[in-house]
Amino acid sequence: MRLLFVTDARSPISRHWIRYFAERGDEIHIASTFECDELDFPIQRLEFTPVAFSSVKKRTSAPSSASSQTLSLRTKIRQWLGPATIPASARKLRKLIDEVQPDLVHAMRIPYEGMLAAEALKGIVTRPAFLVSIWGNDFTLHAPSTPLMRRYTKWVMKSVDALHADVQRDVRLAREWGLSEEKPTLVSPGNGGVRGEIFYPPEELVKNPVVINPRGVRPYVRNDTFFKAIPLVLAKRPETKFLCTSMQGEPQAMTWVKELGIESAVELLPAFPHAQMGEVFRGAQIVVSPSVHDGTPNSLIEAMACGCFPVAGDLDSIREWITHGQNGLLANPADPQSIADAILLGLEREDLRREAAGLNTNIISARAEYGANMKRVEEFYETIIK
Repeated sequence: MRLLFVTDARSPISRHWIRYFAERGDEIHIASTFECDELDFPIQRLEFTPVAFSSVKKRTSAPSSASSQTLSLRTKIRQWLGPATIPASARKLRKLIDEVQPDLVHAMRIPYEGMLAAEALKGIVTRPAFLVSIWGNDFTLHAPSTPLMRRYTKWVMKSVDALHADVQRDVRLAREWGLSEEKPTLVSPGNGGVRGEIFYPPEELVKNPVVINPRGVRPYVRNDTFFKAIPLVLAKRPETKFLCTSMQGEPQAMTWVKELGIESAVELLPAFPHAQMGEVFRGAQIVVSPSVHDGTPNSLIEAMACGCFPVAGDLDSIREWITHGQNGLLANPADPQSIADAILLGLEREDLRREAAGLNTNIISARAEYGANMKRVEEFYETIIK
C-alpha cells in the first residue's frame, strides 16, 4: 500500500503505529505537523506541514514537554486561532497528495491533523481513501471548545471514509458529531497495542510500596490533585515512594513537592525511552492515571501488562478497561482524598493486587497485543482502500 500519514511525527504513539507498515514493506509518506528528528525506520518521504502555529515550537521538543501553565495557554490559543490557519496549510498538503497519489490518507487525530487533511482533500476529484484516528480528548476536550473547533470537527466526521478509535465511547461520540452509520470503524489501541517483549509482569509481585504516575505534564491530567493526595497516603503509609516520569525539572511539580513537604517521598524522573518503561513499571506496585479527559492511555495499559495495580480517573473510557474493585480502582481525579483512598486500598490489599494482575494479563493479551492488533489494522486499511 502507498500510505500518507498526517501526524505529529515526534509522537512515539504515531511512530509505533507507522513502524509496522514501514517494516512490512509498504510505501510510507509522512506529512508531519511538527518538525522532528530523523526516523529510525524506512520511509519514502517526510514533509513538514505546519498547522495551528506548530512551526513556532522548537524542532527538538517532544509532545507535552512544556510546563503545565504553558501547555494550558498554548492549548487555548490553538483552539481559538488554530483553525483559522487550516486553509493556508491545506494548500501545501494538497500539493503533497497530488505528488504522492496515496492509496490512503490517515490523519492520526482530529485536531489539527484531521482538519488539515479534510480541507486538503476537498475538491480533489479522484481522491484517496481518508481515515482519521481519535485520540482520547478529541471529542471531550477539543471539539466543543470553540465555534471553529466544533465546525471543523463536524466537517471531518462528514468527510472521512472510516474511523479508528481506541475506545467504543469515541465511536458513539463520532456518530453524534456527524459520522454516518454506514462508515466503518475500528477500535484498537492508539499506538498499535502493547509490545509483549517490553511490557510483561515480573516473576514476583513488587513487595515495596512504590506508586508511579507515568502521565507527565498534560492539561487534562490532574497532577495537582495527585500531588495533594501524596501527604494523605504518607500519613498512613509513610514508607511509600512516588515516582513521576516525564516531570524532572517541571517547575510546577517541583513547587508542589516543596510546598507539600514531600521531598523525601517523591522522585521527579525524566522521560524514559519506550523500551525502558517496562522495567520502570515492573518496579512499582501501583500506577496512577488522574486524568479528566482520556481514551485508552497507552501508559496505563502498558503498566497493567507489567503487573501494576491501576488507579485511574473514573471516566467512561477507562471503564472499558477497568472494572472497579476487580482489576483496578476508579477515583475522582479532582479529589485528592479519593485518589489517596484508592492508592491506600491498593497498597493494603495484596490479594486484590494479585487478582488484578492476573485479570489484567488476560485482558491485555486478548485486547491489546501489538501484533494481533496491527494485523487487524492492516486488514481494516485494505477494506477501506477497496
